[in-house]
Amino acid sequence: MKKILITGVSGFIGSNLAIVAHKKGLAIRGAVRMKSRTVPKFVEQNVIGDISADTNWKKALNAIEIVIHSAARVHIMSDISCDILSEYRKINVSATLNLAEQAAKAGVKRFIYLSSIKVNGEETVKSNSFTPEDSFIPKDFYALSKYEAEQGLLMLAEVSSMEVVIIRPPLV
Repeated sequence: MKKILITGVSGFIGSNLAIVAHKKGLAIRGAVRMKSRTVPKFVEQNVIGDISADTNWKKALNAIEIVIHSAARVHIMSDISCDILSEYRKINVSATLNLAEQAAKAGVKRFIYLSSIKVNGEETVKSNSFTPEDSFIPKDFYALSKYEAEQGLLMLAEVSSMEVVIIRPPLV
């Protein structure tokens, strides 16, 4: 049975991903800040604490084939940080790349990153859909941090045997 690690498993997206993965017969380990009752019971919870560029993922990555990384610093309506971009980068870039680098070293085969459609910009021309040929125009710090993480992941994919998949879901 394939074993996957889902970050952000106590959130809306992560918990629903866990349900779908469980129905597909996958064994799920969830990285959580602290034990949570919102995580489905079939998920093996691995307490990580707050993620950062220094988080040790060794235990969480043991025997994992696929990582689905949905944890992120998302929009904060009344952000009072002195350097908002730096705060986004700490989690969305540095912590993400730390996890991905450790995953590659641990022999993880596939790293699935949930980015954001905001990387493409805020709107399309004449109501057309975004396409892979569009230039990326992040308009806020959140989108910029997601774009920077994507670029780091793509560079990691070039120098490791780990496959990187980037998904840009619309607003959830």
